[in-house]
Amino acid sequence: MTARAHQTQPRRSDATRAAILRAARERFAADGYERATIRAIAADARIDPSMVMRYYGSKEGLFAAAAEFDLRLPDLAAVPPRQRGEALIRHFLTRWEGDETLVALLRAASTNPGAAERMRGIFADQLTATVATFGTDPTTTARRAGLVASQILGLAFTRYIVRLPPMVDVEPEELVSWIAPTLQRYLTGLAEN
Repeated sequence: MTARAHQTQPRRSDATRAAILRAARERFAADGYERATIRAIAADARIDPSMVMRYYGSKEGLFAAAAEFDLRLPDLAAVPPRQRGEALIRHFLTRWEGDETLVALLRAASTNPGAAERMRGIFADQLTATVATFGTDPTTTARRAGLVASQILGLAFTRYIVRLPPMVDVEPEELVSWIAPTLQRYLTGLAEN
C-alpha cells in the first residue's frame, strides 16, 4: 500500500470513535445523562466498554464529546434595547428548566476538563455571536458575552447543581426581576472606571 492510499483510508480508531459518539448521542437522548451507562453505550456501539474509557476517559468526557448544544439564543437585535437583559434571562431560564442535558454538561464541566472546554466553546461562540448582532463595540463584545455567561452559569450552578435553597425556592419571574438589570448593564451599559 502506498503512503497516499494509506492516507485516504479512514483509520480504524476514527471509525471506533464515530461509532461510540453515535451510540452515546442516542443513549444520552433516550435515557438522559444520569441513566445512560458506559456499558450500554459500548453495547450499542458493539465494542468493549474499555474502549470507551480509552478514548474518552470517563462518562463526563464522553458526554462532553457527544454533546451537541444549540442554546437557541433569541435574536437580540430584534428586541427593544431596554429589554435585552430581560429577554436573555427569560430565554436561559426556559432552556435550563426544560433541558436536563445542559444541567448534565454543567455538572460534568465542574470536574472534567473536556466538558469544561465544551461549555466554554458553546458559550463563547454562541453568546458572543448573539451579542455582536446588535452592534456592540467589537472591542467589548467578548467581554460583555463573558460577563453575561458568568451570571447565567453562576445562576445555573447554584440553582440546578448545588441546589442552594434560596435559589431553588425562588420563582423564575422573581429571578428575572433580579437578574435582568445586571444582564442589561452587561449587554448595553458602559464600564464604570
